[in-house]
Amino acid sequence: MAVAAAAESTTIPVNVGVVVDLDAQFLGGKIFLSCIKMALEDFYASHAHFKTRLVLHTRNSEHTVVGAASAALDLIKNVQVQAILGPVTSMQACFVINLGDQAHVPILSFSATSPSLTSLRSSYFFRLTQTDSYQVKAISAIVKHFGWRQVVPIYVDNTYGEGVIPFLIDALQDVDAHVPYRSVIPPSATDDQVGKELSNLMAMPTRVFIVHMTPKLSSSLFAKAKEIGMMSKGYVWILTNGVGNRLWSIHSVALNSMQGVLGVETEVPITMELTNFRMKWKRQFQRDNPAIIDFDCDVFGLRAYDAAFALALAVEQVGNASFDFQKRNPSFNSTDLDTFKASQYGPKLVQALSNTTFKGLAGEFSLKDGQLQPSTFKIVNVNGNGVSSVAFWTPENGMVKTLNSTNISIISTSEKCDLTPIVWPGGSQSVPKGWEIPINGKRLKIGVPMKVAFTEFVKVAKNHSTNTTDVTGFSIDVFKAALEVLPYDLPFDFIPFAKPDGTSSGTYNDLVYQVYLKKFDAVVGDITITANRSLYVDFTMPYTESGVVMVVPIVDTRSKNAWVFSKPLTWDLWLTTFCFFVYIGFVIWVLEHQINEDFRGPPSHQVGTSFWFSFSTMVFSHKERVVSNLGRFLMIIWVFVVLVLSQSYTANLASLLTAERLRPTVTDIKDLIKSGDSVGYMKNSFVHELLKQIGFDESKLKAMTSMEDCDQALSKGSEKGGITAFVNETPNIKLFLAKYCSKYTMIGPIFKTDGFAFVFPKRSPLVPDISQAILNVTEREKTMNIENKLFSQEGNCQDNSGPKVSSHILGLESFWGLFLIAGVASILALIIFVASFLYKQRHILKHAGVRAMFEIFNEKDLNSHAFKSSPQRNGSAGDQVEVKTSPNSNWPESPFSYSNHTDKDFVFLDGKETPSTTSHASPDIVPTTELARRYPRNA
Repeated sequence: MAVAAAAESTTIPVNVGVVVDLDAQFLGGKIFLSCIKMALEDFYASHAHFKTRLVLHTRNSEHTVVGAASAALDLIKNVQVQAILGPVTSMQACFVINLGDQAHVPILSFSATSPSLTSLRSSYFFRLTQTDSYQVKAISAIVKHFGWRQVVPIYVDNTYGEGVIPFLIDALQDVDAHVPYRSVIPPSATDDQVGKELSNLMAMPTRVFIVHMTPKLSSSLFAKAKEIGMMSKGYVWILTNGVGNRLWSIHSVALNSMQGVLGVETEVPITMELTNFRMKWKRQFQRDNPAIIDFDCDVFGLRAYDAAFALALAVEQVGNASFDFQKRNPSFNSTDLDTFKASQYGPKLVQALSNTTFKGLAGEFSLKDGQLQPSTFKIVNVNGNGVSSVAFWTPENGMVKTLNSTNISIISTSEKCDLTPIVWPGGSQSVPKGWEIPINGKRLKIGVPMKVAFTEFVKVAKNHSTNTTDVTGFSIDVFKAALEVLPYDLPFDFIPFAKPDGTSSGTYNDLVYQVYLKKFDAVVGDITITANRSLYVDFTMPYTESGVVMVVPIVDTRSKNAWVFSKPLTWDLWLTTFCFFVYIGFVIWVLEHQINEDFRGPPSHQVGTSFWFSFSTMVFSHKERVVSNLGRFLMIIWVFVVLVLSQSYTANLASLLTAERLRPTVTDIKDLIKSGDSVGYMKNSFVHELLKQIGFDESKLKAMTSMEDCDQALSKGSEKGGITAFVNETPNIKLFLAKYCSKYTMIGPIFKTDGFAFVFPKRSPLVPDISQAILNVTEREKTMNIENKLFSQEGNCQDNSGPKVSSHILGLESFWGLFLIAGVASILALIIFVASFLYKQRHILKHAGVRAMFEIFNEKDLNSHAFKSSPQRNGSAGDQVEVKTSPNSNWPESPFSYSNHTDKDFVFLDGKETPSTTSHASPDIVPTTELARRYPRNA
């Protein structure tokens, strides 16, 4: 005891102020003060050797800004505290921070979370809790995860409520969510005021609400929301951590009206120190406040504990410095607020606090620019009688399902985090769409264009009998079909974009801009998606083909000259065919010369016969026989080749002479610019600007008002005051060709566009729903029926694409396979023939040489089956045969016939040339087998 008393007498007291709300109805102030006191007890119990001791001076802020300012002023001026813990609310802190900045007294707030306090730029302000701007990323992650497109924030009308809104809107925009409305609730709003504001929200289509207010006001809000039916199926409620951190301590009656609500709660790691503290603190608080039964220490109480702990560490680090307050230089019109003294201790304490780090009850304590750094948030769900954890959000990994034992997030393997099942308002298990047309809400005002031409897409007609406006057409039918697919009802009214006299009020660009001006909720019609329009509105999925094309007249290019018969084939094919006729004739002569009398005779006769035989196959009129197997094999292939060639030639020639060959007059729009021809476009269409951009002069552009005008202008042509081409979107051109397919054809696309679509405001939640419905409709037979109905209204053209018949000159590339087969077959036949001939006459080739082989080839092969039954043959095959030649015979004289010759015959004996013994034979006798007989195979 003596040692402790001696130690106490040597400690240095440091005055510290505490500004909290101590009124009975505000339980938080007493909890904070209790945590601060326990923090100092625990700190000095474990640091008894420290020389400094914090001396607390508590003031009641009475839950008002003036009360907090008065308490801080009293502590600074009269008590001369070196630091102030508190105040509790952001509104109170705003003024107290300025006092601390002037007096050089650090202000340590553990519960003022408004981001607007950072703008004060005070080096003496330390926010020892997380600013609300940190949690907006967690909230936007929830919105992104479920795909909600519109969100309405409901916040209290003070510094605390307004401070987070700019950050929240930015975070929502980052995930493509729109804030169509902001609901502001006064801090002291009555139940009637809250009910009136909720009724306004109920009449709007948005069903996702983010609540940012105090726990007391939020309890009144949810009680009223449940009363009027806004806690039913289809609604989404998300609480910021101002209420989310205190869901565990909210009374069960209030919690019952919040069933299905999602909340963002600051995650506090569960440690042994935290568990022991909660048990110890609860016992102490109950002894000090026996009248309070239902209580708990939330994360802000833990932050108060850590704030006192950090301040004690910093004070000890500064040590025994000067605690004096120096008088400031007063201004000429000085007031009591700017004449109090400035602390000499403050600057050193600020430096020490900035460098203080430790592991506190609420997590890691580390400051950067006087601000506690962001940590993990827990996503919770109110269901049943309690609150359950759904997921976590970390600055590093975003939304994750679980954390491991070291409080590190476990990244989901899937692209979308698989959350714990959520119970939504009304007990629903399915995720709310977040948007619906209220039963008592307004009907959508949908603008439609007033059209003169192409009314098949949109047609507005006045029904005088019922005094109503009928809107019909292809675009209207597709829109209505898409609405039938939606899982909810979408009441609407078509409103023509017209003047009182029934004419159009402007261009399509003007019509689209009305959505941006909120004159229309949507626009339905043949509206083309363009980059300029997408700056102001959102488009659904296109429901027609894309692109801008041009339509031009077509002309018949049938050939009518004397040499048209040569045009079906290219010259290289003509030349190749001729060469093959000659070649095949030669091969057949080679194969048939020895054994076929049709291919024998004088040389001129043999050449003529070969050519005649080959070319006559072109018309299949050849009469010469082919007796060899090789020749027959070759002729089968060649006749097939000739058949294919002749049939192809005949078909193409008939097409050239009789069928229409339609060709467009223009194929490139740039040719129109060079030639200076006039081009038409539909009046009020964006195509006019496109044509000017690529270089058309304004004087060459002519606006059309109907399909009939287009037809007349195209028929005249530019030379007669008409147009050479008409440029428009693909669906319109297809409709035009459905009526005039025999006269015009389509060229393009010449510009790239995304087709027709429906128009909605930016970030409208209807866009993805309608787009999905359009996809469902286009994949079904219903769209085909709508299109057939559209194009069947104009004419009976079966082919709308332009040219009816296309005839092309046939080239070698189409038949090289046939020629290859014929060539290979002929070469193969020659090889087999030559090999067989050489084998049979090998003994003569060995002794007599090549010349003798040619002589034998020129003779008849009497051993052939073609001559065995010939009436000109007598005797056996082995005997010598003498054949008398007829003067009229077509056979050529044998080289061994000696009529009209004076030379003697020679035979080859042992390599020498000797006179033949038959040199005096009769000139009428031809020894046709002389060489073979004289030189038998066994010689």
